[in-house]
Amino acid sequence: MLSKPLGRIVTGLVVVIIVMVAWFALQVDPLFHGKGKNVIVTVSDGESMSALTSAIHAKGVIASTLAFQIDTTLFGSFRVAAGSYEIAQGSSFSHVRSVFSAPPNVVSVDVTAGLTLHEVAFDVAQGKGNSYGDSFAQLATADKTPSPFHSSGSLEGLIGTGEYIIRPGESPAQLATTMEKRFVKQAASVGLTSTTTLNGLNAYQLVIAASIVEKEGYYPVNMPKVARVIYNRLARGGPLQMDATVLYYLGKDGGTVTPAMLHTQEPYNTYKNTGLTPTPICTVSTIALRATLHPPVGTWLYFTLINEDGTMAFSTTFTQQLHEESIGEKNGVG
Repeated sequence: MLSKPLGRIVTGLVVVIIVMVAWFALQVDPLFHGKGKNVIVTVSDGESMSALTSAIHAKGVIASTLAFQIDTTLFGSFRVAAGSYEIAQGSSFSHVRSVFSAPPNVVSVDVTAGLTLHEVAFDVAQGKGNSYGDSFAQLATADKTPSPFHSSGSLEGLIGTGEYIIRPGESPAQLATTMEKRFVKQAASVGLTSTTTLNGLNAYQLVIAASIVEKEGYYPVNMPKVARVIYNRLARGGPLQMDATVLYYLGKDGGTVTPAMLHTQEPYNTYKNTGLTPTPICTVSTIALRATLHPPVGTWLYFTLINEDGTMAFSTTFTQQLHEESIGEKNGVG
């Protein structure tokens, strides 16, 4: 028979063990598991289990890092692929295992300025599969995803830049709408709305001009003057003669424009046609939009790259342009 002091110790140990087991059980499978909001957890390539444990704890997915470490010690660790995962706060450990043992369930698409809508749809397909990407491309039209800037046709140039997190269950239609609404918000941030007019151009034409500024200026420092060149050429009534528009129609991003390309009769050939192109030619940054809305005063009609660091020279006469081109050639540009 145990002495009273020893009996108390044993009883105390039993109570502690019961409390610890109960605590651990509640951590493993919370009473209200999965009732919290959904959060995104991003796992880097080569990230350790310890780092993942800290990340999901910080996000409120699990309540105790110690309990999760005990769980992985008892039942084994698991491999996690790099990527982003959506999971509810307060999840059970078994649910944590099932989510992070599977491929990432959240896809991130980065829409950078200068990408065409076709390129964006390709990136969406890379992350979500061809069927999803094809549906997105079909829905990315003003007919199916209305835009205040244009009533029909492609949403080319009318989607916002930045990262898009495609969550589980998000439809291609929802993604297209999110992209369109972001553009409206970004445009408004620099003063462009669907009723804006400037230099004889309506809002949609201003987006078209900004897309050409985006591709031709490339660096922010060049964009305001490129915008002024476009306005000056439009006012003159002649063709814009922008290489980027020709390349867009041919599905090319940069590269040399050949004489054969310049003689091709098509709507985006601004060497053959006067005025703007029928649609924007790429996704537009707020920098290009701002440059188009607030170009500097100047008489420039020409510009050329004169240094590999992106420096451009702007000229009023063709003679000046030829001189600047010769400087570019000496610097190994062109």
